[in-house]
Amino acid sequence: MSKVQDDNYWRDVLTPAEFHVCREGGTEEPFTGEYWNVYEDGLYRCRCCGEVLFDSDRKFDAHCGWPSFDAVARPGAVKERPDNSLGMLRTEVVCANCGSHLGHVFPDGPTETGLRYCINSLSIKLDIEAKRKKVAQGGKH
Repeated sequence: MSKVQDDNYWRDVLTPAEFHVCREGGTEEPFTGEYWNVYEDGLYRCRCCGEVLFDSDRKFDAHCGWPSFDAVARPGAVKERPDNSLGMLRTEVVCANCGSHLGHVFPDGPTETGLRYCINSLSIKLDIEAKRKKVAQGGKH
């Protein structure tokens, strides 16, 4: 898939709620998303382009109502940019491949990384099979 698609393309392939979050930088209500309290083994992919962004091994309960991770699946999987909306300075994270809005990263994580990637469920998709295949092929769990 091409890295750059126009809004008409995304409106055709995403639900209105997914489009609002992924393409317009919206957010879902806390404690309502599909993955906020899911802890199955798997790889979390970008809902728009399918790139692997996060590994379930790095997911933790931040008690914030959104899926939270302390690291990305691989360096360069996401891009960070300043977000001055809502009258505060935050760091937005987007998919490095397609530019989909994912959520924000905060420097208050409880692990050695010190990071908390607070991600909208609507912007990611859990791929359980990809993790199983990776482990079966001798990849790191």
